[in-house]
Amino acid sequence: MFHVKPSDNALPNHDFGMDTPLARELADLSSRRRALSGVSVEFSGETRVFTVSNQKGGVGKTTSAVNLASALAEIGAKVLVIDLDPQGNASTALGITHTADVASIYDVLIDDLPFEEIVQTSPESPNLLCAPSTIHLAGAEIELVSQVAREFRLRRALQTYLDDHPTDIVIIDCPPSLGLLTINAFTAASEVLIPIQAEYYALEGLSQLLGSIQMIQKHLNPELHLTTILLTMFDARTRLSQQVADEVRNHFPEQVLDAIIPRSVRVSEAPSFGQTVIAYDRSSAGAVAYREAAVEIAQRGARASQKKEQ
Repeated sequence: MFHVKPSDNALPNHDFGMDTPLARELADLSSRRRALSGVSVEFSGETRVFTVSNQKGGVGKTTSAVNLASALAEIGAKVLVIDLDPQGNASTALGITHTADVASIYDVLIDDLPFEEIVQTSPESPNLLCAPSTIHLAGAEIELVSQVAREFRLRRALQTYLDDHPTDIVIIDCPPSLGLLTINAFTAASEVLIPIQAEYYALEGLSQLLGSIQMIQKHLNPELHLTTILLTMFDARTRLSQQVADEVRNHFPEQVLDAIIPRSVRVSEAPSFGQTVIAYDRSSAGAVAYREAAVEIAQRGARASQKKEQ
């Protein structure tokens, strides 16, 4: 988290009637906004490919994928979002056309259409690109069964695209199930990002997901690693949210981001306007939290890149 130290000359909050929980929350949010405005992040040029996955539904998976993508684009990354969920919610949130007659990721997986023929630029930023999903993707699980190298269709097509189109971050939004679409995402990625809801049963199903990741590592993609866990839907008013956060941090001390995504009306509203919360209301608590998470992800990547060079 980013915090700005108050000036030594500042008057105490109670002089202005500011010593209330709401006032402290607003002051903290304001200081975090100022801290973000001074952050500078450099990208190494090496592409990082994330699969955003959680087999438990309703944890903010797609919401996190698109908002992190938008926040990363805002700080200078060239970002490609691959919408691998037949519902197409990521495409909608990025303002991308994904009607049935639009060329989509389905055509890449099934008909070998080159990536560059389906990628669209989000109206939010020239740095933010999307390979959309369409309704046709709903039948792709069955059609992939008979395809040659069915687990590697996405990986090979993506690698060909990246060879000619330099990209800093690729974020793959998966369906909430372990089928051939999700397996394609795992084989194409090097990093797994798991959003975890800060509520009861948060860790339910996580062992199954970790088992799936280990299976992919062993048989299909040894480069795949769980690198990032993002706590979402955090409610600071409840003791339960803090207990869940503590439990997740105890289990995964290296992977959990410091940034925590709060429950936010703005985050929920944004997709109905075909926008991420970064574009919809970048100064809101939810947007600030996603921007902090994006900076943290970028900084971790920069440190990892420096270690490799050493």
